[in-house]
Amino acid sequence: MKPILRVFLLLLALGLAGCATSSHVLTGAARPAISPDQVKLYSEPPQGRYEQIAVIDAISSQSFAMTSQQKTDKVVARLKEEAAKLGANGIILQGIANETSGGGTGVSVGGGYGGGRVGIGTGVGISIPTTRKNGNALAIYVYP
Repeated sequence: MKPILRVFLLLLALGLAGCATSSHVLTGAARPAISPDQVKLYSEPPQGRYEQIAVIDAISSQSFAMTSQQKTDKVVARLKEEAAKLGANGIILQGIANETSGGGTGVSVGGGYGGGRVGIGTGVGISIPTTRKNGNALAIYVYP
């Protein structure tokens, strides 16, 4: 494989790894993966016996969700997907919060001299604030 292709593939892999929209920390033993459709959402611990598998986090970034409800739905879906990868058949929702980033205005003036000529430039930048949702939950396995 050509060295430039190796570098490109490495940079691509690193870039995609930085785009993670969910993550987990194992606190128990993972089980074989299941379908996210089989993961049930709980607002409080379920009745009966269960074991904790992981603490999971998810964000609504990198989705086409526009409204607050759509962003919340995306976070819950990603929490279920992450739990399903670990074989958890339930998640106990710990919380979902808004996170705002960006926003502001900047003005700059610059000048330079070269080749007997003087140049002056100005610029104005505007950053529009964005809001995303982030959530966390406990991934659990509920015994039948």
